Amino acid sequence: MIRLLIADDHAIVRAGLKQFIAGEIDMEVAAEAGTGAEALAAATRGGIDVVLLDISLPDQSGVDVLKRLKRVRPQLPVLILSGYSEQQYAINLLRAGAAGYLNKEAASSELVSAIRTVAQGRRYVSPAIMQVLAADLAGEPGKPLHAQLSAREFQIFRKLAEGAAVSQIAEDLHLSVKTVSTYRTRILEKMSMKNNADLTYYAIKNGLID
Repeated sequence: MIRLLIADDHAIVRAGLKQFIAGEIDMEVAAEAGTGAEALAAATRGGIDVVLLDISLPDQSGVDVLKRLKRVRPQLPVLILSGYSEQQYAINLLRAGAAGYLNKEAASSELVSAIRTVAQGRRYVSPAIMQVLAADLAGEPGKPLHAQLSAREFQIFRKLAEGAAVSQIAEDLHLSVKTVSTYRTRILEKMSMKNNADLTYYAIKNGLID
């Protein structure tokens, strides 16, 4: 039996997933979470085989939750289930340790297949993500600028774009202010941008933040 943790801030989404999963004989919803803190607590308690994680949570981003989950439960598969398209987030989250990435508009049969795949310790790569990865490996022009960021750089990029101060980011991620400042400089250089306002504009334009 595959025991699932559903982490999504919308109760109606969790209810819909629970109802759907109830029809699968080899799966059960063992826990639910509406915030990042609840998701981390539930995963840490154990008894979970796969986490279904949304990117948008009220207290912290799913990117942060993913990074923390991989520190406390490195072998626990985390399947990202998000409203954002694969082109926007997939590569960065796979680099950060996600076992797979699915858009919320994916067919239910694809979700079932993805859950079973990651529960077996393998990564789930949808056809849409395969195209994104192929373009990334080939260095094709038109690849989004943020796709070249490392997992940690992407995490800090989103926080900067959302308007967080360097000192606040350092506190949230348990890093020194100097380290975060170094990351900020590297991000601006990689993306050929001058300041945080440029990062915010880019993130909004590309649907990376709400």
